[in-house]
Amino acid sequence: MNTRALTGIVIKNTGSWYVVRTDDGQLFDCKVKGNFRLKGIRSTNPVAVGDKVRITNPSPTREGQCGGAATDGSFITEILDRKNYVIRKASNLSKQSHIIAANVDQAALIVTVSHPETSTTFIDRFLASAEAYRIPVVLIFNKTDIYTAEETRYLHALTTLYNSLGYPCLPCSASTGEGMEAIHQAFAGKTTLLSGHSGVGKSTLLNRLIPDANVKTAEISTAHDTGMHTTTFSQMYSLPPTDSFSGEELPSITGEVVPGAVIDTPGIKGFGTFDMERTEVAHYFREIFQIGQDCRFGNCTHTTEPGCAVLQAIEEHRIAKSRYTSYLSMLEDKDAEKYRK
Repeated sequence: MNTRALTGIVIKNTGSWYVVRTDDGQLFDCKVKGNFRLKGIRSTNPVAVGDKVRITNPSPTREGQCGGAATDGSFITEILDRKNYVIRKASNLSKQSHIIAANVDQAALIVTVSHPETSTTFIDRFLASAEAYRIPVVLIFNKTDIYTAEETRYLHALTTLYNSLGYPCLPCSASTGEGMEAIHQAFAGKTTLLSGHSGVGKSTLLNRLIPDANVKTAEISTAHDTGMHTTTFSQMYSLPPTDSFSGEELPSITGEVVPGAVIDTPGIKGFGTFDMERTEVAHYFREIFQIGQDCRFGNCTHTTEPGCAVLQAIEEHRIAKSRYTSYLSMLEDKDAEKYRK
């Protein structure tokens, strides 16, 4: 029996088995050891895409293709130390978590102002969660080619707001290709988590960035203006070694080209932080945290306290009301169902 051990990175998770790409580029379909789930990991998926793992008894996937039937011999036996991870509450087990991805350099949230609409509450909850895990976020505003004049003005208002808070905003149309060069440059050399509601164009954008990905796409519902789930599992895709839009070589580290990777995730209807204490919420709203340091009381919740600098800033329009509304919604109700579309 083959008992050798190899290390690699999880590039696909179907919920029942995993594809691991080893350090030498081989692909292995793996199962998780039965007792592995009992090691104090309160998660519906203890292993996530992006995890660096150790596998034993490796048997290559059928014809070396990602997505073959899992073999009987390949097992993930250890998760190596994580740099970070993105997590949300599990949709069916409220007391457990669901790890969306691990070891990412940044997250990219795909936003649409209509068809379907991404609410500012959802955007802010995503940003706060990323702040909690110290993961930079890029906001990609897709479908710019179909917006009305009024929707375009709203788009400009949103990008102005979030740019002012230090979150890069990249308007684009994945359908026409407009703005894709800037996105490719923002992703180059990094591992990026791609997220957003179903129907915002994640799959179309991914196919633009990585033509070989051939990710399935679908039209949104005309009756309900919502998206259909075309991605049913998380998977990591490698970016091409050159920028397909400019033809330029991507950034390198120690002389080696590092094209980067994108982790595609199923469209999420709700994004709930896990184990975020009520007193911590303000820490993850950049402007509220900064201005809140001038409050009269150190434990100010920025709701009804006298001498609250945040409340004053809202009155003076130095804090956007939409951001404060999102803050209150997270403060008052930690139930992820509240934030479902």
